[in-house]
Amino acid sequence: MKFEQNIHNKIVTVETAQKYSAQWKSAHKSVVFTNGCFDIIHKGHVLYLAKARDLGSKLIVGLNSDASVRRLKGTQRPIKEEESRALTLAAFACVDLVVVFEQDTPLELIKSILPTILVKGKDYEIHEIVGADFVLENGGIVQTIDLEDGFSSSNYINRM
Repeated sequence: MKFEQNIHNKIVTVETAQKYSAQWKSAHKSVVFTNGCFDIIHKGHVLYLAKARDLGSKLIVGLNSDASVRRLKGTQRPIKEEESRALTLAAFACVDLVVVFEQDTPLELIKSILPTILVKGKDYEIHEIVGADFVLENGGIVQTIDLEDGFSSSNYINRM
């Protein structure tokens, strides 16, 4: 029961994430932020999250809500509802907090928590990363991470 409660406690509101981020930064810890749909968790996600966490002290994951995923990926997505996706992410030891956001982009969430390090996969150029300008203007770092070739939720869904 203790481990289960810890998983649930990692899924927080924007306001709670903002408070944790401020506390961690005041304790001289670097806050890493990444985001995505994380619909069907696979090897690529696992390694990506571990690499993101290795860049700093704490990792906050912004998770697109079900409505947001439908707007971005179409009416057949997500495959897994946001509660399942959030719980799966929260179960990872490398993830400190999960925040579900309703918007199509995480810009407001990024502005709220002001991460030390903003991370996306290398399939993005720095200028394409939502919130990159804001993070850089506020003294943060924007970094891309190598992705595992051939691993994507869309590929798995198409194979099914």
